[in-house]
Amino acid sequence: MNNPNLRAVVTGTGGYLPRRALTNDDLSRMVDTSDAWIYPRTGIRSRRIAGEGENVSDMAAAAAREALGNAGVSPGDVDLLVLATITPDTPLPAASCLVQEKLGLANATCFDMAAACSGFLYALDVARQYVLSGAARKVLVVGSEKMSAITDWTDRTTCILFGDGAGAVVVERSEGGTQNGILSTATGTDGSLASLLHVEAGGSALPASAETLAARQGFLKMDGHTIFKYAVRNMAGIAAKAVADAGLRSADIDWFVPHQANLRIIQAVAKSMEVPMDRVVTNIENTGNTTAASIPLALHEAVSDGRIQPGDNVLFGSFGAGLTWAAAVVRWGR
Repeated sequence: MNNPNLRAVVTGTGGYLPRRALTNDDLSRMVDTSDAWIYPRTGIRSRRIAGEGENVSDMAAAAAREALGNAGVSPGDVDLLVLATITPDTPLPAASCLVQEKLGLANATCFDMAAACSGFLYALDVARQYVLSGAARKVLVVGSEKMSAITDWTDRTTCILFGDGAGAVVVERSEGGTQNGILSTATGTDGSLASLLHVEAGGSALPASAETLAARQGFLKMDGHTIFKYAVRNMAGIAAKAVADAGLRSADIDWFVPHQANLRIIQAVAKSMEVPMDRVVTNIENTGNTTAASIPLALHEAVSDGRIQPGDNVLFGSFGAGLTWAAAVVRWGR
């Protein structure tokens, strides 16, 4: 890590969204809500829902396959796969092991990262450390979620928010003196606030049973009003730290790619960071909150359509269950 020419560089992106779109009008026929209520409060008009038999590992593999192709990296050359998810196919084994098999990552060490909406940036931080330490040369970082599996479709306060999907990036070691790459990462946690956003049953503390099923304890519960306050404050704070650690100022940020939880949160954090909204990447209108998949999905869209260009300083920020929060700054390009 003392080599000034050593960098962890993002070399490829990929994304996957299920075919089925569930609109606000569709939801209005399921629970007491409407587009006129949902959109002004969240910025969401529709979200994608995984098809029958379409699991987290399937979506992760699709996004990862595209990222590997865009990076020009063969599956056998991947040293490490970190899969950020809170909705794995099964409690055991890790979903990353299933993705390894689907992609043929024969030489990769694999593990899951459970940090909810901050999972992708936590995983990106891990990838950076592996690369800079010399423990890995090529790392696949994936965020994949099937939030529809833990959403209570009778709870109008939460079912309007979440969707399914996957996004991925390839992180590689570069010793060629490039000025591009991951400039900084920063993470934070406050477990005393864990009850604000949680799934009560299904773990070892309260195993799934007929009783927990009847009480709907296996679905996500959240205190949205309280979370909003913490989300804005902590996401803005960690983003400012990442920018400072990268040796930059807010004015140096070309693009802000935030976690897509709520448009009002995104607007408040962008204002705090003094980043104009026309430099903020959002796709929440058509994806909803895809948790760990939201940042890599939004990034992939902005790279694919040409908004993000080599040399651009890109800021990432997230906030989620745990409570957790994270940020990173990447100077785009190989």
